[in-house]
Parts: sequence; structure tokens; C-alpha cells
Amino acid sequence: MSRRPVNPARRFADGGSIPFVGSVQSKTRSSPFLSIGLLVVGAILLIGYLHYGSGQSTSVKEALSKVEGGSSCTLEVQRALPVLKKAYGDSMHKVLHVGPDTCSVVSKLLKEDDTQAWGVEPYDLDDADAGCKSLVHKGIVRVADIKFPLPYRAKSFSLVIVSDALDYLSPRYLNRTLPELARVSSDGVIIFSGYLGQQRAKVTELSKFGRPAKYRSSTWWIRYFVETKLEENEAAANKFEQASTKRSYKPACQVFHLRSLH
Repeated sequence: MSRRPVNPARRFADGGSIPFVGSVQSKTRSSPFLSIGLLVVGAILLIGYLHYGSGQSTSVKEALSKVEGGSSCTLEVQRALPVLKKAYGDSMHKVLHVGPDTCSVVSKLLKEDDTQAWGVEPYDLDDADAGCKSLVHKGIVRVADIKFPLPYRAKSFSLVIVSDALDYLSPRYLNRTLPELARVSSDGVIIFSGYLGQQRAKVTELSKFGRPAKYRSSTWWIRYFVETKLEENEAAANKFEQASTKRSYKPACQVFHLRSLH
């Protein structure tokens, strides 16, 4: 989702009326120590900013996500990748991720050894960066409405991971989409869904998602799986839980493991 940067021209349009400008300038001229001090402080802030931005970009995105639209399950997928690899083993060699900001997940998966990855972005990519546009140009990432059949053959992927997408679908469309995800996978479908009571999408997000997220309880999801005859993969769920315990990993989203349709 694009964010409008603050226009510095508007902020300082009335520069002549900014209070204390004249007094600061006069003090600066009269005190060289003040000028030196300001330069030192500015240098320290700049170094700290560069260090923070280069080493903790993920945490910044997580913070922004929590402020602007609730916890991001797509970011949670990236955190969970080591646990998923431990739980699914060789099944992680050919993965399809479905959800917003899929380029970030695909890019991270492609850095893993012996892993092929593709992505489906359910929404627009108007604000995509150069790396994401490159993935789209190569056909690795596609923009597709997941309420309709996916453009892949049955069992095209070993695993399908979906995040931040099903929460925006009504049961009517879930009935189409979930069987499709199970159809194009051979070893299972992993769902990352928001917890009931999590912050809903802002009104400004409706232009992109079409509707606010409707988070459901685990009881609702389990009942839905039974009603639609989608089987939970208990073996994979147990391995995931064991791997999570060993790594002290606590998901910020609900995680469900389903079997593929054979």
C-alpha cells in the first residue's frame, strides 16, 4: 500500500514566520561552539539512522504494519520460514506464496538452497519496487484475482502458502479459493490468518482490499474445513509445533495445515 510522503515545501512554506528563527541565527553567529555542537549531533543522528535502516528494515516494516493495518501475516510467513523448512523438509523445494507483498516472500525463498518459488499477488502492484517488477516481468510473480481459478495445473507446486488474503474473502469466495489452493499443491496448503479481535483494515485500505479484514476464530476455521471436506494435515501440524517449540517461535498469526486434493 502506497504512503504519501510529507511535502517539505508545505511544511516550510511560511519559513519567514517560523518562531525563534531570528534568535537562533543570531546565537549561532555569536557562538561557534553551538554550531560545532549541532554538527556533531547531526552526524550522530545520521550514523544511527543509516545503521538502523540497514540492519533492522524488517522490524521497521513490522512496526509500520501494526500501526497502519494490524499485524501482517505475510511478514509472519518470513519469520516462520526456518520452522516451516524443519517441519516440511523436502516439500519446501517448490513453493507458491499467495498474498499481498508476495514479492518479499518469494525473494526470501529464492535465497534458500534448493528452493524454487513463485507468487500470486491478489491486489494491484502500482507501488511495486524494481525488484518486484523484475519478478513480475520474469513470470515468477503474477497478479491474479484469487476468487477465480488459478492459472496453474494440478499439483504444480509441492506447497502453497497463503497469507493476508483469505481474511478478505467471504465464505462464498472461500468455497472457490481454498479448493483451488489445494488443487495446485501436492504436499499441502499452509494458511496464515489473523487472530479474532486483531485490528481491522483502515478505511484508506478499502480501495486496495475492497473490504475490511474479517478475522475468524480457530473454531470457525476448523468447522469450515470439516464442512467443505478439506482435511487438516495433523502430521505436518505436529512437526510445525515441535519445530516452533525448539526455536522458541510463537506465531503472531493463526497457522493451519491442510492436505492437498488428490
